[in-house]
Amino acid sequence: MAEEQFIETIIGVGILLFAAKLMAELFLRLKLPIVLGELLAGIIVGPFALGAFFVVDGRQVLHLNDEIKILGEIGAIVILFMAGLEMTPKEFLRGGKNSFIVGTLGVVVPFFAGYLVFEMFGFDALQSMLIATALTATSIAISIQVLSEFGKLKSPEARLIIGAAVVDDILAIAVLSVVSSIAIGEGGVESLEISDVVFTILQVLGFFAVMLLVAVIIIPKIVTPRLWKAKGSVEGIATASFFGAAAVAGIIGLSPIVGAFAVGMALSTSKVFEKIENYIGKIGLIFAPLFFAIIGAQVDLRAVNWEVISLSGLVIAIAIASKLGGCGLPAILLMKDRVLGMRVGIGMISRGEVGLIVAGVGVSTGILTSNVYSTIVIMVAVTTIITPIWLKIEYRKEQRQNRNKGESGEINKS
Repeated sequence: MAEEQFIETIIGVGILLFAAKLMAELFLRLKLPIVLGELLAGIIVGPFALGAFFVVDGRQVLHLNDEIKILGEIGAIVILFMAGLEMTPKEFLRGGKNSFIVGTLGVVVPFFAGYLVFEMFGFDALQSMLIATALTATSIAISIQVLSEFGKLKSPEARLIIGAAVVDDILAIAVLSVVSSIAIGEGGVESLEISDVVFTILQVLGFFAVMLLVAVIIIPKIVTPRLWKAKGSVEGIATASFFGAAAVAGIIGLSPIVGAFAVGMALSTSKVFEKIENYIGKIGLIFAPLFFAIIGAQVDLRAVNWEVISLSGLVIAIAIASKLGGCGLPAILLMKDRVLGMRVGIGMISRGEVGLIVAGVGVSTGILTSNVYSTIVIMVAVTTIITPIWLKIEYRKEQRQNRNKGESGEINKS
């Protein structure tokens, strides 16, 4: 039986990874986000789509067993460690008051908007909280690509987007940790006290502070080429560190991804950063597409009905409006510029892996129905597509205006 499960697992991993990279190639050529291709690959070859037609000895060739799902969870830890490597403590502090205000409102407004709206629509408190949590996180990787393409990475709006996204991500992970602990606990929302929520969020922030402090003092002395001479030792110790931190986070009742993210953020300033980034980037080439494909494979296409379509429309509307209102309006007031402020709001619309992780937590604990799960995945996909298109339109408008000004200036000179 154990051998059958092992073979089932390696076949599933092979199919999902091959499909994910195949779709990644297609989406790259179409100039669309690769992560969407990997997600779509899982949906297409999953057991609820094409995978249902490939049966051997009465069993589907692709079966999402517990082992494959565990590999997906490991993928989530790797992804969050990689995200942490992109955020140094200095970048977090450099953003200052404006980044803190925009980033905080970028979590608070979507969460409460989502929670209140979905409770009004008859969803129970825990489902509403999970949907609201999926609305909080921002994935700015695509926004940064667009800003880079137009030479705007050093612009005021880019600095504010990046700084606010750092605050947004940390707070979103804190919220995710609270909701995850409620989801897997026995007491549920009824036994939840506001003091418990505040305490858990302070725990997350405290955990970040402790991990960073420990990293600054201890990790540079441990993860160093002077101590580890054998090939791969530095990378191995770094991996042990973020998995160990993830385990500690899980033991004390927080989400394991919090520990991985904290260690990544700590190592972002270490002397071996480039070596670790290069190494984990290669690991991510396997675990990231596998994670997204596994998430996609859990989408039941048979559940896409009028309810899913209408619910998706509502979630997408809240996702866009809450980021424009929560991030764009404060940015307009702080920057005293409507155009730049709206660009900040647009740049923060795209949801990413945290939203998919929330969906995964909800479906694995049985709290989210297949309809709601599919809705969250659709919301992540649509906001990820909308953001780069909208930003490109905004910057092309600016380019046209600059060209028109230049032409009118030449006419006036002549």
